[in-house]
Amino acid sequence: MRVLLHTGKGGVGKTSLSLATALGAAKHGHRVFVLSTDSAHNLGDVLGRPVGARPVEVAERVTAQEVDVLSELDRSWSQIQDWLRELLQKRGDDLVADELLVFPGMEELVALRAVREVEATGDYDVCVVDCAPTGSTLRMLRFPDVLRIFMENFFDWKRKAARLLRPVAMRVGADVFVPSDEVFAAFERLYSEVEDVRQILMDNDRTSARLVVNPARVVVDETRRSFAYLNLYGVATDAVLINRVLPTEAKGGYFARWAKREQLELAEIEQSFPVPRFQAPLLRTEPIGVDALGALAEATFGDRDPAQFFTRARPIRLTKRGEQTVLEIELVNADSNELEISVRGDLLYVRVRDIQRRICVPDSVAGRSIASAEISDGVLRVAFEA
Repeated sequence: MRVLLHTGKGGVGKTSLSLATALGAAKHGHRVFVLSTDSAHNLGDVLGRPVGARPVEVAERVTAQEVDVLSELDRSWSQIQDWLRELLQKRGDDLVADELLVFPGMEELVALRAVREVEATGDYDVCVVDCAPTGSTLRMLRFPDVLRIFMENFFDWKRKAARLLRPVAMRVGADVFVPSDEVFAAFERLYSEVEDVRQILMDNDRTSARLVVNPARVVVDETRRSFAYLNLYGVATDAVLINRVLPTEAKGGYFARWAKREQLELAEIEQSFPVPRFQAPLLRTEPIGVDALGALAEATFGDRDPAQFFTRARPIRLTKRGEQTVLEIELVNADSNELEISVRGDLLYVRVRDIQRRICVPDSVAGRSIASAEISDGVLRVAFEA
């Protein structure tokens, strides 16, 4: 099943373009499911009809659903949450405990489990995901790495220690501080589900991101960073959707200065994103309802199928340079001064600004030193000693 992740700065119109993409794909014969994983759902607002936590057909061959994030979180996290709440309440007030019980990025990630459930039905060819704004999406991408560090480095010995300490803790009335086997089992289930979702996100043969941007400097700057971060986490971006571009008839008179500034930003977008770009015009009225969104799809994509791969890329890949193995990472818009690189065993640590990623390297180079690291033409190349 094809998976399209739409994200962008809040307010750029990603929900409208997610639905336009879905309707355009359906027009090309695909059976499409639209998922909103943003806790501030507005699929229903844009469609002009109610959409909730249960799938509902909104057009021919198009079904939509707003994932109930709190219910999804409760399904994965309730047992762990109950133990943490009891533990924290022993040391503080209830309000502080509840505020600390959800980790950044976790809500969005567990909501994406719905993609697996859509695929399991076998009824759909395409799943269009209206993601949370880019900040939340990037936190979502970080969470699997954080959970993996915990599971690989602490989980096993904590579980063994808990089994040894539990009888003693129960005798002295401190058993709340020692997790039960059920809590550890809940951690294992959560880890397994998160890994399943991560595999979908990183599957470049079926999943790609679409960045929605407006031709405005602040939006372009944030989207440029997001493009680099998505690549760092191995999520391929196959297109950029430029929303609310001034139509030709609106570029004179009062809007002349706006049009001139917009042209500068469009040129900046062209230089910043080496992937296909599609322009969606600023419309006379808000595109609300199936007919208006269908027209938006036609204005944006023309006769092209929105579900196709507009470009195929692997943001992280291995190549050979003579006897050396080279790991290449697409990091367009990143500067060498913003990069920190180190290797420990079979893990390569890459930090870009305030984002760090652990990348597993193959056994053939595990433990080898870095021979060189350079960034040129938007590609970071890390060569390992032969």
